[in-house]
Amino acid sequence: MTDVEAYCRELEAYLCRKNDGHLIRITGPAFERVVAWAHQGIPLKVAEAGIDRYFERYYRKGPRRRPVRIDFCEADVFDAFDDWRRALGIAAVVPDAAGGPEVDESAPAAGRARRSLASQIAAAVSRLTVLRGSGQAGPLLGAALEAAVRSLDALQPEAARARGDARDALLLCVAAIGADLVAAAAAALDAAGLADLEREADAELAPFRTRMAPDAYAQSRRAALDRLVRLHFGLPDIGV
Repeated sequence: MTDVEAYCRELEAYLCRKNDGHLIRITGPAFERVVAWAHQGIPLKVAEAGIDRYFERYYRKGPRRRPVRIDFCEADVFDAFDDWRRALGIAAVVPDAAGGPEVDESAPAAGRARRSLASQIAAAVSRLTVLRGSGQAGPLLGAALEAAVRSLDALQPEAARARGDARDALLLCVAAIGADLVAAAAAALDAAGLADLEREADAELAPFRTRMAPDAYAQSRRAALDRLVRLHFGLPDIGV
């Protein structure tokens, strides 16, 4: 069960850091809002990702004029939560009578407007190339990053013109490249590091577990662990 007070304190501290040390207390209606996020099962890191989205948009508007309050970030937090649920295959979440989440069976990710496959591959290659030369992932994943870059590079000419079944086949190839990279990243972790991420994945899914079929839960847990491995090394989600 989520420690609601700790959840609110963590988000308050995170918002303080994003506000360059300016402390905006989460109290009153703002506290009730964040408590509702916790009861809906929004993982702490997902809520933080939503806050990041708000700040990224805020910074694009020019110099900041005032500290950001937590309620400004709610729409972005919900968007990040929706993306997280789609990535993990959790089909629907609505409050039940006891205030907890009701979860349907695991389901494929919902479709969105498609971007250019070539541009997605190019962005992934760019990110992986940067990581290859960085201290974050390069020393442990150098060979795997190199293999992923070479494989994606080879797909770019065809990706620019692929349509229909040919595009679907390329998507499968890209997803396989991403899966291989995540598997290499997981293998590069020591036992303690992998166990930490597994516990975090279990904690993220804990609010939903009792309402999920065993095979659906296993699929979502695998997706949650893969996501955390990517975040640990700063890897992009190549499964475009």
